[in-house]
Amino acid sequence: MGNIGTFFKRVLGNKNTVTLLAIVVCTVILYLFYNNRVNNAVRTSYTCYAVQAIEPRTLITQEMVSSVRVLSSQITPNMITNCSSVIGMYTSYATEVAENSYFYNSMIMSEADMPDSPLANIPDGYTQFRLPVTFESTYGNAIFPGNKIDLFLKTEDEAGLLIYGKFIQSITVAGVKDDEGKNVFETTIESRTPSLLLFDVPDDLYLLLMKAKYLGIEIVIVPRNSNYSASQGEVLVASEYLKTLIEDQTASIPDECILAVTGTAECRLADNTNNNTNQ
Repeated sequence: MGNIGTFFKRVLGNKNTVTLLAIVVCTVILYLFYNNRVNNAVRTSYTCYAVQAIEPRTLITQEMVSSVRVLSSQITPNMITNCSSVIGMYTSYATEVAENSYFYNSMIMSEADMPDSPLANIPDGYTQFRLPVTFESTYGNAIFPGNKIDLFLKTEDEAGLLIYGKFIQSITVAGVKDDEGKNVFETTIESRTPSLLLFDVPDDLYLLLMKAKYLGIEIVIVPRNSNYSASQGEVLVASEYLKTLIEDQTASIPDECILAVTGTAECRLADNTNNNTNQ
């Protein structure tokens, strides 16, 4: 033991030997580190991709997908790598999967999660209004779902003077459909021309809009900027004058719905309601 200790003391006491040992140790560490980085950089894994373009709301079948080997560094946490997790699912109603594209969690939905109808998410006390539009009236197809718009009215008074002004403000666009009822912005595979603008409004405003429509009053879309769309402004009538203009040209129908003992609304014919009241 004494000889070994003496040997190490002599070795460590020699500066040239210590320098050489330090160089060797650093070289080994750098080699191991570099080798690990290289292995990580060239390591590959399989991931799932689309062998064809898949349109929104489409059931994904085995023929539509395949696996490909890619660098592991290219795989992100939200990427779906196993094709068995994709097959049998649906592409999202707002997503088109391009040919040779990878799959991400936001792209697919289960059948149970797919919306059954554009009417499914209408809030209580609201009704969906469908306004016929054109490419020009949507400012070159520049109005998207989620944007907030104002509605202006254009008509003439009895003297033939032009009437034009803001009628309803802060309306959120629920959807844009083409003449076949397809969402205009759900695909880039084909070009779709807007035909209907969908938005939900309180029941009383829906009634006013329908009256304006049947009176032949032109309903004009006026888009706003992103700050307006991000605001929490309430949907409301912006002009009592225009509201009165519509109401003065239409009859008012009395509400024949009464609140029953159960707390639900029951609608009866006016004659029946009057008869029951008299009794």
